[in-house]
Amino acid sequence: MVRTKWLRAALMMLVAMSGSLAAFAQDDGWVSIFDGKSLDKWDGNPEFWRVEDGTITGQTTKENPTKGNTFIIWRGGEVGDFELTLDYKIVGGNSGIQYRSFEVPDNKWVIGGYQGDFEAGDTYSGILYGERYRGILANRGQKTVLKKVDGKFKVEVVGSVGESKEIQSKIKKEDWNKYRIVANGFHFQHFINDTPTIDCVDEDTEKRAKGVLALQLHAGPPMKVQFRNIKIKHLKASAGQASVSDDVKKKVLMLAGNPSHGFGAHDHLAGCSLLAKLINSSGLPVEAQVHSLKNSGWPKPEQIAAANTIVIYSDGGGGHPFNAHIAELAERTKKGTGIVCIHYGVEVPKGASGDAFLDWTGGYFETHWSVNPHWVANYTKFPEHQVARGVKPFKTNDEWYYHMRFREGMEGVTAILSDLPPKETLNRGDGPHSGNPDVRKAVLENKEAQHMAWARQRADGGRGFGCSGGHVHWNWGNDQFRKLILNAIVWTSGVDVPADGVKAGKVTVDDLLENHDEPIPADFNKARIQAMLDEWNNASK
Repeated sequence: MVRTKWLRAALMMLVAMSGSLAAFAQDDGWVSIFDGKSLDKWDGNPEFWRVEDGTITGQTTKENPTKGNTFIIWRGGEVGDFELTLDYKIVGGNSGIQYRSFEVPDNKWVIGGYQGDFEAGDTYSGILYGERYRGILANRGQKTVLKKVDGKFKVEVVGSVGESKEIQSKIKKEDWNKYRIVANGFHFQHFINDTPTIDCVDEDTEKRAKGVLALQLHAGPPMKVQFRNIKIKHLKASAGQASVSDDVKKKVLMLAGNPSHGFGAHDHLAGCSLLAKLINSSGLPVEAQVHSLKNSGWPKPEQIAAANTIVIYSDGGGGHPFNAHIAELAERTKKGTGIVCIHYGVEVPKGASGDAFLDWTGGYFETHWSVNPHWVANYTKFPEHQVARGVKPFKTNDEWYYHMRFREGMEGVTAILSDLPPKETLNRGDGPHSGNPDVRKAVLENKEAQHMAWARQRADGGRGFGCSGGHVHWNWGNDQFRKLILNAIVWTSGVDVPADGVKAGKVTVDDLLENHDEPIPADFNKARIQAMLDEWNNASK
């Protein structure tokens, strides 16, 4: 009897454990989308596609060629942000894995869009190809950024993930290979046998936030391609947006510097708190945390490591909080961490800090080169860039620094806010912040528009942004300026910005009075600030 009870208890424990293990297997996020037995939820021309030996098999012969590329389409839903793995084997010809793709109207089983390419030859396996969609987007071994320049599509090579011949040496001919594709926002990565083959960021993102998944059988000489162990996770893109999966939030670490200029200016804690509140209520998969440097000092290493992007809104120059942590931050940016610098936070000393900023964000305030006047900037045109999405023309009176030190030839840098400053901004004599011959020639003689906000897509996959405005606290009540900064923070976190921009909310003067380091003056004129905000915001409608 005792033995029977013990046996029963042991069996119950094993059942419980097996249930726990099964749950664990289901909770890792991976879903098999091919059962190895049938083409359930797969739709392709039966003349070419079948199940053979537990694989999805596509084949053409001399007697049965396809007149054009034909595809077998997964009908289990569209894919947005995802990671996909499968095994493939190819004999002759070439093939590919279509993702976030579209069905060509009036052409059954014909697909266009992003493609993870592979072939029986030695050149194209692993590239990113745009089938009926812009052509080759990244050759094997390349890191690229896709963008529009003056309305024309451009593929910009910004780095490398390896040598093409070395990558090819890891691929087995007429045998099984493992292909992995990661689509995170508009950052795409391909791997074959765990070797990276391309890394691409698509900034020309009007389309393909999500789409169909399909496998290709290429026209041409006879060929045979087979697929097995097809698994996907993070299947659903965020509702209606091109961003990362809902269950994985990007982390924003907002570093608020010390108060320094009196109430209403350089209100770093209040500004960071407002922006974080709006990000966290935007509905995007982004989570912002405010860290007060005054109250808590420099963040712990694990806080820095956990951040997808780091925002610094603080005083700068020789006292910039980053100066003592350049090496620590460089380790993070090498791994793709974004950097956002606001107002005085764009100024660091020339040398190690300046060089780091040129790498991280593309530009910085350099003394005896840049200047810091107060003036009314009028921003009427914006580039085709995610940071500018949904932003309408606007004006603000701020301490708009300009004549930044940028990367040579603006390499990898996109100007976001530009205007020609009035001559009155250079009435002061020469000095480390007030004027110099170079800036006078650029503005007064050459009439060169100056850039007060800029974005950089880095070769490491990370993103950077700088903005010289933000001295006047009340300008966070300017709907367009606020949206621009929110867009930039979200973009640098690795989440793609919605077509109409991040929701900037409705900000009142009462909202702007929250979370100040300094007491509100007894004579504070709330009505005057509200009138100023009304003027700026009504002008942008």
